[in-house]
Order: sequence, then structure tokens, then C-alpha cells
Amino acid sequence: MHLDHRLISQRYFFPRRAPLTAPFVVPVDGAELHCWHQPAAPGQDTLLHFHGNGEVVADYVDDLAPAFVNAGLGVLLAEYRGYGGSSGQPAMVRMLADALAIFDHSGLDPAKTLVYGRSVGSIYGLHLAANRPVKGLVLESGIASPLERVLLRVTPEELGCTAAELQAEATEHLDHQAKLAAYQGPVLVLHTVRDHMVGFDHAERLAAWSGGELVPLSPGDHNTILAYHVPEIVRRVAALSAG
Repeated sequence: MHLDHRLISQRYFFPRRAPLTAPFVVPVDGAELHCWHQPAAPGQDTLLHFHGNGEVVADYVDDLAPAFVNAGLGVLLAEYRGYGGSSGQPAMVRMLADALAIFDHSGLDPAKTLVYGRSVGSIYGLHLAANRPVKGLVLESGIASPLERVLLRVTPEELGCTAAELQAEATEHLDHQAKLAAYQGPVLVLHTVRDHMVGFDHAERLAAWSGGELVPLSPGDHNTILAYHVPEIVRRVAALSAG
């Protein structure tokens, strides 16, 4: 699997250690994922959140998670291999199965689950939504084409394959247009218009493919969107939950 090549793991992913005091541990093939879970009250939905690259679950425990809890949602913060307190090493395609394992291990009702994918987390949130009948999907600073992002860091030659072979793998595992077509629920696309890392055109593609609502946000960029827009994001996610 060229997309799980060590060079992609080294150059594309930026894990850091930040153990949790009381993690929600999910066993997966070859690793343990240290997530965080605040169960929903009876009748409430749960937000299953996949964070961005260079971030960890611990970054969200004290600020964003309480904001969603106060809005009437349970929260499950998903962690990746090698990030936070999790064991293992990041691997782009292998972590797709991890996203499903987190959901399945949680025992959450898909009809009461909203999935939120930020930046690289959109890869995993989108995969989950395509494979489980969840209530809603939020893509924040999301990626339309993971292969485009990978090719900014590595070349096919470095991975020991041709461009056509790499494209074929991406089409098999990371086709976001096909995954959004497979998902039948509502989609909310949040993106700053001046995102300097993942351009606004990614949001436009995701919204067009899904038929979802595109919310352009300003001010802010890829790394400061939450500094400016948490109240608006929480309001819109709560509205999605309310239907």
C-alpha cells in the first residue's frame, strides 16, 4: 500500500504526545487509540470529532468540547495512531478502518451521531459517514482531494510507484466525491475564505459533491478558524442536530 508508505507517514502527519488523564481507549489492529468521551444525556445526539493534523484530542478537551456539551450534545473526540496517548504510527489508509472502529467500539446510535472532520480529520469523518448511516456530517477546513495534499510532500517515484498506480490507490480508498455520493444525510461545509493551507476551492468541491450547505467564514485562516468562529460553528452544529 503506497499510501501507507513510511515517507507519507513521516512527511504528511505531524503527531505529538499529550496523554489524557482518563482516556476512552479503543483497541485497533496493532494499536490502542486514546480518545475522550463525554456521553450524551438521554435524548441528546453525540458529536464524533476528528481533529486536524498537528493537533491532539487534548487540545479540545477544555474548550471546544465543553462548548458542544453546553449546546446539548455528547462529545466523542477521536484520536489517531501515534497522536496524544495513542500507540502505533500514523498511516493514511490504515487509519480509515480506525475511524470505523472508534464508532463501532463506542456503541453510539448512528441515528443520534453527528460526525465532524476538521482538516485531515475530514478524510476520516467522511469515510465514517460513507460507511455508517450517521445523522449528519460536518466538514470544517476539509480536504476534497487527499492525493493533492500528499503530492505536495512526496513524489510517486519516492514511493516506488507510478503516478497512475498512486492515483488508482487514491481512487480506491480516498475518493471523496464517491464517498459523499454514498452518504445520504445532511452535510455542513465550514471553511474560511482565506484558508492559506487548504484552499476554499476544496470547500466548494465538497459542497457541490454533497449538495450540502457551504458556509464561508471570515476572518481567520486554516489555523485560526476556531479562534474566531467557535460560537458560529457550535450554533450551526446544534442546528444540524435539531434538524
